[in-house]
Amino acid sequence: MAYQIDYAYTCHTGKVRTNNEDNFWCCGVRLPVHNQGVDGILAGHTQHWQLPMLAVFDGMGGESYGEMAASAAVEALGGFYEENKKTLKKEPVVFLTGACENMNEAVCRYSNENCIRSMGTTMALLSFSEKAIYACNLGDSRIYRHFQGKFQQISTDHVIGGKMLGKAPLTQYLGFQEENMALEPSIVEIGYQPGSSYLICSDGVTDMLSDEELQKILDGTETAEEKVGKILEQALERGGRDNVTLVLAQISGYEEKNILKRWAERHSTGR
Repeated sequence: MAYQIDYAYTCHTGKVRTNNEDNFWCCGVRLPVHNQGVDGILAGHTQHWQLPMLAVFDGMGGESYGEMAASAAVEALGGFYEENKKTLKKEPVVFLTGACENMNEAVCRYSNENCIRSMGTTMALLSFSEKAIYACNLGDSRIYRHFQGKFQQISTDHVIGGKMLGKAPLTQYLGFQEENMALEPSIVEIGYQPGSSYLICSDGVTDMLSDEELQKILDGTETAEEKVGKILEQALERGGRDNVTLVLAQISGYEEKNILKRWAERHSTGR
């Protein structure tokens, strides 16, 4: 069985903030450091054997530091991905752990070189291997799974527990100085199931919409592009108080008719 991933994504500054501190990685597509999001909804498709990755980053730090943190992490992820595809294929957890360490080092290096003590970024990522899907996150950007009417969060919110005013401080993120505590990404393995879908989003989505509201949209029969449009529209209607970034991936299965052709394609790209 082979699997196709149809994905759609968007990034919007929101209705309150003047700058965009979010970024994303969608099969190699990302935003420049300084940006105002994207126009409309973007979409694409790929196959699982191409080892695609989809990720959302929510930068923190004020001024332009959030953008720099998210951009440094995205750039580091791209470089690590290109250099370590063989590891991703054979040992996905080793790859993801190494990618997180590499991204963290990149953000910390920029912070130290520029004497910035308050910058970082969340990261929520889906990695597709040949045998399974891996969800990996640091911070409070979330990953949800939707399948057969069941909607569940599969990422971990790395925040200090208890009720408090405002946003709870993060216990894990990229840009994490490891003198006193180790970087510990959450990594979850999920088997492929045709008809399943995965939503990756910054808190500009989850602070505006409840899980029940998100599930209602994903329960629909629309395309991934149309569902992303609905989520963005509702987040903005609720006030759009933060940058809004989301990626939706829908999984479908099919029987391969030409395995030799796929073998040739894989080896021609060095995978």
